[in-house]
Amino acid sequence: MKLDIILAGVGGQGILSIATVIGYAALESGLHLKQAEVHGMSQRGGDVQSHLRISDREIFSDLIPQGEADIILSVEPMESLRYLPYLSQEGWLVTNTTPYKNISDYPSMDKILEQINKVPRHIAIDADALAKELDNSRGMNMVMAGAASLFMDLDFEKLKAGIRYIFGRKGEEVVEKNIATLEAGRKFSQEHRNDR
Repeated sequence: MKLDIILAGVGGQGILSIATVIGYAALESGLHLKQAEVHGMSQRGGDVQSHLRISDREIFSDLIPQGEADIILSVEPMESLRYLPYLSQEGWLVTNTTPYKNISDYPSMDKILEQINKVPRHIAIDADALAKELDNSRGMNMVMAGAASLFMDLDFEKLKAGIRYIFGRKGEEVVEKNIATLEAGRKFSQEHRNDR
């Protein structure tokens, strides 16, 4: 078993929480895990990315070579395009469609979605809107983790346990809201998976 994931987005969008939930599930499954540090200007709204590598065998490098990522999980649509060269031919692009417009010349969403739609296997989800519908406006990142979970060979219950692990100190209500957003993201992928 090998699972290489690139997490991409903008600082403050919860990439570390996604990595922690997935990493927890992997370790609870007895798998090996390596994660590259989050790189970028995470405190200034700049682009950030992290490499997450999971395997049933020892992992020697924490960096994913170009063309080898099984999943690009992006919480920001333009950032999803930045990392497309890393996606394998059979890989999945799972991206949020809510833009974080931190530059004056941000491209039109029509142009971004046109490029996303060219990827043979992709999920494009308005994770911000779905999280708000579930009364968890800060849960967009867990919607995205759930949407990508369909393409991970990890026990979904262990992902939920990862949420309990990282949000448990904030109380049961916060835990349950984040589990609900995780489940909603997975359901969206089940209903809208686009692989051709």
